[in-house]
Amino acid sequence: MSEPHVLIAGGGIGGLALALTLHQVGVRATVFEAVGEMRPLGVGINLQPNAVRELIDLGIGTEVLDTVGLPALEWALVGLNGAEIHAEPRGLDAGYRWPQYAVHRGRFHMALHRAAQERLGAGAIRTGCRVTGYETRETGVTALVETADGGQKRVDGTLLIGADGIHSAIRAQMHPGQPPIHWGGAIMWRGTTRARPIRTGSSFVGLGTHRHRMVIYPISRPGADGLAEINWIAELTVDPGEGWERTGWFRPVETADFVHHFAAFRYDWLDVPALISGAQIAYENPMIDRDPVPTWVDGPVALMGDAAHAMYPTGSNGASQAIVDARVIGAKMLAHGVTPAALAAYDAELCRPVSELVLRNRGAGPFGLLDLVDQRCGGAFDDIDAVIPAAERAAFMAGYKAAAGFAVERLNAAPPTIPPGARIGPAD
Repeated sequence: MSEPHVLIAGGGIGGLALALTLHQVGVRATVFEAVGEMRPLGVGINLQPNAVRELIDLGIGTEVLDTVGLPALEWALVGLNGAEIHAEPRGLDAGYRWPQYAVHRGRFHMALHRAAQERLGAGAIRTGCRVTGYETRETGVTALVETADGGQKRVDGTLLIGADGIHSAIRAQMHPGQPPIHWGGAIMWRGTTRARPIRTGSSFVGLGTHRHRMVIYPISRPGADGLAEINWIAELTVDPGEGWERTGWFRPVETADFVHHFAAFRYDWLDVPALISGAQIAYENPMIDRDPVPTWVDGPVALMGDAAHAMYPTGSNGASQAIVDARVIGAKMLAHGVTPAALAAYDAELCRPVSELVLRNRGAGPFGLLDLVDQRCGGAFDDIDAVIPAAERAAFMAGYKAAAGFAVERLNAAPPTIPPGARIGPAD
């Protein structure tokens, strides 16, 4: 009997986390990545404690995460008048057994890439190779691969995992009648600026309303000058009736093109226009997701990450969920072997709750509190308790954490997704 071989379409965060997980449990994996060269692209992302737990169990510990970001200490929402709506500790300070990290997406991706190359060998990650489709067979699956020079290859494997993002070719074949990418009218401008951290020094701050807001948090520790790399996202919702005309994802723009939308966001503790204008470069893209599909699996083929559940970044859990996906797939293979049954078990556990999370994030996710304040008082207030009582605020946040899979008591009590030392294949 031939050795099981898992093919992974896409070498992003989810695909590499899966490759590392499969190596950990003794399963051969090959990653096919469309780009010709891996580069540290993107700006800031958050890794929730449920994902950090999995990374630590995977051998990507705090010594690595500290080189690409820093632990988040606080999550806070602030009204249009600069007054606090809700604040709570995060990570270890919130009672979790694992920290939450704010990291530079590109540098974190490259850390995963280096780990995968070291553990699996460079030949296991094939760049310049795009999986364009698949054919299922009685004993496995064939991936249809397009190479950078325009060539076509057929690669046989036991299973195929589509980790190929929001524009997934695997998903398009699995669900040919799916609706187009969904855009609700929100435009995001993203960038980083060297500036002094606010509040705790490592706070995630949401400011404004659901339709007009800023998200601000550091992704590096301060240097000798007291300045850190501050990630910011400026968001504005417009009339979506005409559709999104620009096609570029992370399209470079001048800050002067949009900073006027946030001219009023000036307070004694924060000057948003100055923060935006201090960036060397900014990127514009629509806030988009996809409608959930009823299943992520077609026999020996499964979707994961954005290919399965692209979601609005309102809950800071897109990358975290991709990492969790990878670990659950590995756990199901430990239970069911490298078989379609493992993929069916993964689908049964995650498809429905994560699809519900996609729709929850579309409805503003944890930023829904900003919406409530806007509805009840226009975003400005003297006493937040008179607008939204503390108990209502706490219940709102607890409900989101439970839906997103990082309620503190449940996560702390959960056994490891991959038991230490568990393997399918032979030991190294």
